[in-house]
Amino acid sequence: MSFASPSVRRTIGSLSAVAALLCVSGAAAKADQTVDVIIRGGTIYDGGEGKAFVGDVAIRGDQIVYVGKSGRYSAPRIIDAKGLIVAPGFIDPHTHADSFIRSPDKAVRVNAAWLAQGVTTVMIGVDGSGTPDVAEDSGKLAASGIGTNIVPFVGFGPVRQRVLGQDARAPSPGELDRMKALVAKGMCEGAVGLSTGLFYAPQSFAKTEEVVAVAREAASRGGIYDTHQRDESSYSIGLLGSVQEAIGIGRHAGMPVHFAHLKALGVDVHGQAGAVIAAIDAARKAGVDVTADQYPWLASGSSLDASLLPRWAVDGGGPALLRRLDDPATLERIRGEMQENLRRRGGAGALLLIAQGFPWTGQTLAEVAEAWKMDSRDAALRIIRQSIESDDQRRTGGGAAVASFNMAQADVDLLMKQPWMVTSSDGSDGHPRMFATFPEKYVRYVRERKVIDLGTFIRQSTGRTADIYKLDRRGYLRPGYFADVLVFDPDQYAPRADYVRPRELSVGVSKLFVNGALAVDDGRTTGVAVGRALLRARPTGCAAHPG
Repeated sequence: MSFASPSVRRTIGSLSAVAALLCVSGAAAKADQTVDVIIRGGTIYDGGEGKAFVGDVAIRGDQIVYVGKSGRYSAPRIIDAKGLIVAPGFIDPHTHADSFIRSPDKAVRVNAAWLAQGVTTVMIGVDGSGTPDVAEDSGKLAASGIGTNIVPFVGFGPVRQRVLGQDARAPSPGELDRMKALVAKGMCEGAVGLSTGLFYAPQSFAKTEEVVAVAREAASRGGIYDTHQRDESSYSIGLLGSVQEAIGIGRHAGMPVHFAHLKALGVDVHGQAGAVIAAIDAARKAGVDVTADQYPWLASGSSLDASLLPRWAVDGGGPALLRRLDDPATLERIRGEMQENLRRRGGAGALLLIAQGFPWTGQTLAEVAEAWKMDSRDAALRIIRQSIESDDQRRTGGGAAVASFNMAQADVDLLMKQPWMVTSSDGSDGHPRMFATFPEKYVRYVRERKVIDLGTFIRQSTGRTADIYKLDRRGYLRPGYFADVLVFDPDQYAPRADYVRPRELSVGVSKLFVNGALAVDDGRTTGVAVGRALLRARPTGCAAHPG
């Protein structure tokens, strides 16, 4: 029996309801302050232009929920990052990661070569190699389980080959329309832009006007023009002529231009980095959005055929080349032009054969020629022929893959300091840049030679790259951004791969989160494969394309 009056009972009931609501609110607030992981007390570089600070990063699910100096969250796992660097996961805008992400072995698809460097996102389909079938390819890769995020390009190479094969000719109006439709398809299916490799046949057969025509299809759908330019040396139109061609393509197509692995390659153009920079700065001042990436090595990675053969010799592909080599008169013409290309590259001693598992692996072309007692050009042709006949002739040359020591240190240093430069690996099989580019840049150019500072290194590896490619909520440590987070030891972060042992994993990454999942823990990959295909939202102009 209750002795309270009705009004008192109503008051008690109201107070009880308020108390219950406060309890619920308190529980909700407490739950809201609970996260999955707190990275505590690290030196934070958030990917932007600001100064580093000591603080915490809180992760819940696949997102960052807090970045700041005071910790107000609780978590079942707290990572002590005192004395360590906390940064966004690195973004590699130019990779050849296919041997990893397309492996039938899931343990390989975790992409350890990149994870061990702190890389969480890689671009694929570069140098004009990206398939127009972007949705199908990206979907298969993501569904298979890959360790890093991927960002695809639609590539000029497959587009041209589907329509013109390996032929050195211009397309007819109808063929050009088909090429344009393929680029539109790739863009509508989520490609970040159009990639070209105009140095490589059969892309090299395209005139500038042809490239502009197909690039407009990417431009009208918000894409970027990303290019391995036609000439980084003195092979055809020259380095400076090639820079102007690429800028002109962007200007006429109406799109940003990005130079892949920008360099001054070979003795004929050493010292021209300043002129390249002046041309890019002038274009930027005139309103063309021009940027570039660069790797911190003095040796490029290519193949004997791309480095030494004249372009006319590979018109029609490998079988056509073999027929030309079997004709004595044509062979002598090829050998004559190879001599000049050898000189451009610094001679046979500057070409290190890096394809793995061959008798010549780890030797220079000069050493192989001496052992075989023949001219270095003939030794190169023997290797090229064997690669073609064994069906192992890829873009990187299969058995003919080389590291070409052809860059001047002063040029590399000067380009690295530019405000529009970012870091890339151009990582390909047999070259240490696949396993060691980011730590190589840190150790050689930040710690030892002090060409750039740590903040610039991180900015060039994270936020600036994300800005260039307009990646959605990547490249920065900010609330609401995806939890791609790197923790590394500034005293231990270092490369282990070199030109003799190119497949040694880098060291010094303490923790690496990809989409909130721990992919590297205490320097070891965990086997987690939660990488995503970062496809662009369907752009305007795709109504006629089902992708």
